[in-house]
Amino acid sequence: MILNFKQIEELFKEIDTTLTYPCKVFVIGGAVLLYQGLKPATKDIDIVVDTKKEFFELEKALFFRDFKSKLPSIEYKGMDISQILIREDFRIDLFCKKVCRGFSLSKEMKQRAIKIFTLNKMSVFLCSNEDLFLFKTLTEREGDLEDCISLAKKGLQWENILNELKVQINESKRPVWLTLVGERLDILEERGLVIPFMNELNEMREKYFEDFEKRMT
Repeated sequence: MILNFKQIEELFKEIDTTLTYPCKVFVIGGAVLLYQGLKPATKDIDIVVDTKKEFFELEKALFFRDFKSKLPSIEYKGMDISQILIREDFRIDLFCKKVCRGFSLSKEMKQRAIKIFTLNKMSVFLCSNEDLFLFKTLTEREGDLEDCISLAKKGLQWENILNELKVQINESKRPVWLTLVGERLDILEERGLVIPFMNELNEMREKYFEDFEKRMT
């Protein structure tokens, strides 16, 4: 278990000394919440890179630093984890471009990310709370719903979440994500969370189901 972000920063510095190629690292998941003080600890570090070259460079560096590969558990069903690497208390989930159910690191996500430090070869960015919220609506883990509530309490630009969902659907041609995200947002609403764009999302879902029924007839 990782109890403070300083541990993650020191790990990144260790990995950086092994890199031979520049890598932009985008951090998502519990590590971002830990950095902001919204979570007391995290069990893993979720990292997304934009290219295969960066992915293999980081993977090589982690193996050199005695990380071992592990197959994803059923808990991570539906997530496009490219590699899970573990060493003692550290677990790194390393993604190449695609993250949850095919969601990609979009141009807009990279623009919203905040750079927190630059090392010799590695630049580290934190994905925005809005994008983190959206990622967490695509998993089946109970803890992610609690994280969504914590993020909402901190304050979110809700229009960015809906706009990014539209971007992902448009780029992937997978409108079924409306139902997957919608189901999780329905649960959050039942728990008292006010989501300003739900009326528009419901209209989008209704149109999706109407179109689906037409294709089936």
